[in-house]
Amino acid sequence: MKKLGITLMAAAGMFLFSQNAQAQEEEPEEMEQTEAVEEVQEVKDDFKKLDVLALPQAVKDAVMTDMNGAVAEEAWVKEEDGKNVYKLALNVDGEKKKAYIDSEGNWIEKEDK
Repeated sequence: MKKLGITLMAAAGMFLFSQNAQAQEEEPEEMEQTEAVEEVQEVKDDFKKLDVLALPQAVKDAVMTDMNGAVAEEAWVKEEDGKNVYKLALNVDGEKKKAYIDSEGNWIEKEDK
């Protein structure tokens, strides 16, 4: 009877170990897929990464006055119809938001796909 109990415990242990090992192997693939999706999105919208400190003063002023308490964490720029358009990743009271603005500080409404 002891041998049967030990055998069952060993089988259960092996089963649990193999499930844990399989789950650990699958996680890196999921991370790689997420990174690939992010890269595709960045290429798709043609925005180029920009240092937040390099934003025009009009953009900085608009963020401070119109988005009270907002902090620009990331910025991207692209030329559209002869004007620079900025995409901003804002932190508004702990909430992440995305906004578009031109170089003169005028907000642009866009739908993210």
